[in-house]
Order: sequence, then C-alpha cells, then structure tokens
Amino acid sequence: MWLVFIEKREGKIKKSSLETLAETSRRAEELDLEVAAVVVGSSFENLTPLWVQGAKKTYWLKGEDLEVYSPEIYAQVLYELIQQIKPEAVFFAGTALGRDLAPRLAAKLRVALVSDCTRIIISNGSLLFVRPVYAGKALLTLKLKTKPFLATLRPNVFPLKEIKDENIAPGEIIEKTIGLNYNGPVAKVVEIVREEGAELDVTEAEVIISGGRGMKAAENFNLLRELSTLIPRSAIGASRAAVDSGWIGHQHQVGQTGKTVCPNLYLAFGISGSIQHLAGMSGSKVIVAVNKDPEAPIFKVADLGVVGDLFQIIPPLKEELRKALAE
Repeated sequence: MWLVFIEKREGKIKKSSLETLAETSRRAEELDLEVAAVVVGSSFENLTPLWVQGAKKTYWLKGEDLEVYSPEIYAQVLYELIQQIKPEAVFFAGTALGRDLAPRLAAKLRVALVSDCTRIIISNGSLLFVRPVYAGKALLTLKLKTKPFLATLRPNVFPLKEIKDENIAPGEIIEKTIGLNYNGPVAKVVEIVREEGAELDVTEAEVIISGGRGMKAAENFNLLRELSTLIPRSAIGASRAAVDSGWIGHQHQVGQTGKTVCPNLYLAFGISGSIQHLAGMSGSKVIVAVNKDPEAPIFKVADLGVVGDLFQIIPPLKEELRKALAE
C-alpha cells in the first residue's frame, strides 16, 4: 500500500494534494497496489474528491490537538500511523506545509526523502523518482534504498483524474481518535493574519501574473491585481527584486528562494529573468514576458516575448481581456 498525506485549507482539500493522490494512484495501478489517503483533524468538508482521485481508503486522524497544524504533533501522529499500517511509500504535495512536514517525518523514520519530484517512474517493478537540479538545467533520477519511500511532488505538474462516472463509489473511512504520545517541544499556529484582499496562492494557481523590478513601486502591483480579477484561478507572483524592495509580500515570491510554480500560463511583467527566478517558473506550460530590454534573459525561455513598456501594454490588455471574457 502507498499512503498520501492530504492537506486542507479552511476545511477544503488543497488541489496540490489531489494532484499527488491522482499521480500516485496512476503509478500504483502499474504495480497492482492500493493507495490510501490520510487526513488529520475533523474539519474536512467533503472527502468525495479523494475517491475520485483514486484513494481506496482514508485514515482519518482526529484529536483536540490536531485541528491546527503543528509540525511536531503532525509528524508524531503520522509516524505512529505508519508504524501501524506499514505503507511501502508515503507521498506529500510539495507545498510549504509538505516541505516542512515531510523532512521531519523522514528524520523520525530514519529514511531518505526525495523532494520536488516532477515524475514518478515504474521500471522493472522498481519505483524511481525524477527531480530537477541545477536550477532546472538537468534532471536527476533517484532510486531509494530505505523504506518507506518518502517523496514530495511538485504542485501543478500532475493532472487530476477526469470524472468519468458521477456515481463514484466511496472508499473505506477508518477513523482514529489520537491520544497524543508526545511530550517534546511544540510549535503551534496561534493566529492567522490574512493579507487584505488575499489572492490564490501561486502554487495553486493555473495562471500567474508576476511583476519584477520594472513595476517600479508597490502601488503599481495593483495593475496586476486588476488583471487577476479578470482571469479565473489566477494569482499574483513577484521576483525577488520586487519582494526585497518591499513592494509585495514574500509569499508571492517565485524563484529559487521563493516558490516553485508550474502554471498553465505565466505572465512576467518587468522581470529580467535571473537564473534564480527562472529556476522557480521555467516549468510553466506557457510563458509570456513583457520587458523594455530586448536582451533580457527571460526572453530565452518565453514562448511569447513583448519588447515594450508594461505600463503602456497592461491597460489595453486589460480591456481586451474584459471583452473576450464578456463574450
């Protein structure tokens, strides 16, 4: 059996977790293995998407200390579950939470971890993991020797399964009330301060509208937000230069020191394209870049490059989008 950790936000299952579940269930079918999901906390609104994406059973861990994410507590309850059910592999979405939790669990289990996988291969009955290295310039294929295999999968890389039958048979739910067996130090989320007008997280977005040094000031990011309001499932991204200038929060940063994204469409306004930024967005399916400098490195990876002033390009683009989406 393989096990997939399911992450939630405000009671709703995150799309990146469903992508991880969909891909692992596809690969598990090649080995005639079952895939199970594990959810932590009682505030999940609907578990039906888990059955759609291939989970045959779901372990539902409940307890008074499990409603809000705590890295030490979550690692402990997952460790105890894994010791009981003995899965051959455990998978996480490569979100901020997944990248925090998976290494802690690997340390407790004393096993290796493959992070940021963009492909899973079944070769001669063995499980191989592929991940980008050297800022995406090369791909590394790994075979783990320690079990259970642990891996995080990059969001927005693996497609969801299409619903062919609306009458999906529900899987088995195994509820476990956890009496916490942990007495060490605990970090807890004591307050969540939401950004005013908070947008979709860049790792979850299908379209990312990103700004760099060429935006010139914080208030100019409102131009990008206006575009985002017109495009469904879009989010605002930024280069490190824009974040370091204090124009936008770090949670929007795309790149080697920010977030790695793989949207269907990446719109880059005023971003030169440093190697660190390209490492975070070069996996985008379509890249459109707008920059005044015709020699900007980002044009080397862009599918469509526009040499021009973004402040002259964005307003008519916004109007054309309005017309197109109104039809």
